[in-house]
Amino acid sequence: MREYTVERKDHGKRLDRWLQAAAPSLTRAGMQKAFRSKTVRLNGEHAAGDARVSEGDTIRLYLPDDVFEQPQVSKEERFLRDFRVHLHILYEDENILLADKKPGLMSHPDDTEQINTLVTHIRAYLFQKGEYDPKAPGAFTPALCNRIDRFTGGIVIAAKNETALKEMNARIASREVNKYYLCAVYGALVPQEGMLRGYIYKPEGSRSVRVLEKPVTGAQEALTRYRTLAGHMGLTLVECELLTGRTHQIRAQMAQAGHPLLGDTQYGSRQDDRFEQGYQALYAYKVVFDFEDGEGPLGYLSGKSFSVGRVAFADRLFPGFDISAVR
Repeated sequence: MREYTVERKDHGKRLDRWLQAAAPSLTRAGMQKAFRSKTVRLNGEHAAGDARVSEGDTIRLYLPDDVFEQPQVSKEERFLRDFRVHLHILYEDENILLADKKPGLMSHPDDTEQINTLVTHIRAYLFQKGEYDPKAPGAFTPALCNRIDRFTGGIVIAAKNETALKEMNARIASREVNKYYLCAVYGALVPQEGMLRGYIYKPEGSRSVRVLEKPVTGAQEALTRYRTLAGHMGLTLVECELLTGRTHQIRAQMAQAGHPLLGDTQYGSRQDDRFEQGYQALYAYKVVFDFEDGEGPLGYLSGKSFSVGRVAFADRLFPGFDISAVR
């Protein structure tokens, strides 16, 4: 047992925050257990973590000696601790989080960028919250359930544990997670709403895909449902629902249909200084969890919908457009 007297500098502090400083090697789970098992006593009484301490209070801790030692910090932990996190989180619970990725940020590391990626920001965020410990036995590394291109913005789903990752991936594979995008394309689509059908084929060694009318070996069926939302200055704002998730699906299919995305020079759009759009005007703005049942670890998400509050190119290019009015 160790006994402490609260100093003036700690007056008004939450008891759990005070305990973090007094027992730096005590894990988040260990702290929760300590309060549940009543091994932390404030002025002789059992206390909860949100209790406030006052100067002169007596705190007794019935904890193992090793929790009072400074923890050994690995290089990875120092990196995660000191990494400056920039995340816009739309939703979070104990299993998943939904992040609004900004255009220009990689989803995963690659040969061009190893550090400043969405998955790194998520790992550091959860480490700094105390929800991810890379040293813990059997620790699960937070992982992305879907990914979007570097210069496409929008919602990415991340799993905090292996169970959530497996179930979310299974739901995505069975088309129970509906993904909606906004894009700005050249010209007016006729009809104004419909379905784009084709087969996506990626030649070996190519960075681009081709859209074929008939299946060939190595090609995958691609289905995109679309509807027109607004028009201005020769551009059309289109909502696309991905019924399949193929590489560059919306970009390639729209270009094949004669309506390349603004800013997408890879698939046939030209540089157009009138609109100041330096990358493809494409944003994954909404996801709907359309689960067939409410069972399983993520069943509570069934029927829930999440969307971003704004899409910059839509606001800029289509005066009067209100994303909150899209149904």
